[in-house]
Parts: sequence; structure tokens; C-alpha cells
Amino acid sequence: MEKYDHIGIGYNQTRQADPYLLSRIVHHLAPEVGKTYLEIGCGTGNYTAAIASQGYQIIGIDPSEHMLAIASELHPNMHWLQGRAERTNMKEDTIDGIFAFLTIHHWNDLYESFKELYSVLKPNSKFVIFTSSPDQMKGYWLNHYFPKMLNDSIQQMPSMDLIKDALDNAGFKIDTIEKYFVQPDLRDKFLYCGKDNPQLYFLPEIRSGISSFSDLSNQLEVINGLTQLKEDIESKKFLDVQSDYNNDKGDYQFIICRN
Repeated sequence: MEKYDHIGIGYNQTRQADPYLLSRIVHHLAPEVGKTYLEIGCGTGNYTAAIASQGYQIIGIDPSEHMLAIASELHPNMHWLQGRAERTNMKEDTIDGIFAFLTIHHWNDLYESFKELYSVLKPNSKFVIFTSSPDQMKGYWLNHYFPKMLNDSIQQMPSMDLIKDALDNAGFKIDTIEKYFVQPDLRDKFLYCGKDNPQLYFLPEIRSGISSFSDLSNQLEVINGLTQLKEDIESKKFLDVQSDYNNDKGDYQFIICRN
């Protein structure tokens, strides 16, 4: 059973395509009508479908039957495939661009995955990654309230050195890296969605859509952390904690590559 076959229940309620992030994906991918694109690790297909709605042809691939069943039910006229980044089961030189949104930390082998994606891309095509680095995650104030959960989350996140080496090994070249700072109106409720709205973490539906909370967390730590967070919000101490973690590293980042 894939991870999101059991932790993806209710995922689509809180993980909606964010308009700003969608606009940056489209900007960096620069899709053209009549060409074929791929989202690898598409989940329930929110970003895949949002791009398709703009008139572009795009395929969604995910290892989870549960997530793909939801994607297919919501968007039956689109092309959904079960597969992995390291084994897409697609022909070489058939795809005009690929994007991966908050998924590379779930991949089994970054080197094999990047090689596979390089092989299915046509020459001089773009590969856009949206992710967070361990260094960025150490700047989340969540570390103060959920230290073990964040440490476990950071441990599974590939470092920038590893990402760069795996990309280079596959043949990709990085064009640019764009920092992203979480905005208060963020619609896609991923891990640091509550950066400026900590009350979000009190909602079970928000936590269930975040793999760190739903798969990596210890229940006692979550209860204790939420209790302390509530007390700190009421006493205004939270503002000091939040301030201590302010930084200019970016909360997440776009890595724009070309083969």
C-alpha cells in the first residue's frame, strides 16, 4: 500500500491549487498549446487539472491508487496514470515539460528518478520542482512546538547538494532558483501553511492533509505542542517565537531545470 493510500483521506478538502503558486508553475514551465506535459506525483490532480483548464495538455502520474481514483472521479476527461518518478512507464522523448510539486521527498531514489524523467523529456525541455530544503525547514517556527516531527520531516527532505548532484548526474542543468515565502491567503494547506495563521493547526482536517502530521508525528507531541501553541497565542508569547524564526532563506523554492 502506498503512503497516500492511507494518509490521503480528506486530502482534497484542504490541498487545493493555490492561484499564485499555479501562476508561478505556469510561468516557469512555459507550456504551449498542442504540446504534452507531465505532473509527477500529482496526488488528486489539483494543479494538473488547473493547468489543463488553461488549455494545455497534461498527464498526471502518481503511485497511489486512492489519490488517482479521486483525480479520475473529479476530472474524468483527463489522462491519469499510476507510476513512480523512477518508473513512469512512458516512452523516451515524448514529454515537453515536467513539474513536481512537493513530492521529491517521497521518491525512493532521486538519482534514478531524475534519470527517468530526463529520458522521457524531449530535448531542451523544462523540469520544474517545487520543494523545501532542510535548511529552509529549520527556519519554521513549528520546530519550537513539534521538534521531533520537524526533525523527522527534515531528515526525509533531500538536501540541495543531493538535489543538485542528482540533477547533474541525470544531465539536467539548473536555470534558476526562486524562493517562495508563505502568504496568509495560501489556499494549498501544506506543512507551513500556518506560518502567519497558527490557528490553522488546531483544525484536524488541516493536519490530516499534511504528511508530517498524519504520517510522521507522535500523537503526544502533537497534543502537547498544540496546547503550548494555544497558550502562547493567548499570552502573545507566540509573536516572540515567530520573530525568532524570521529569516530570508525562503520557506519553499522553485528549482527550474532544463535538459
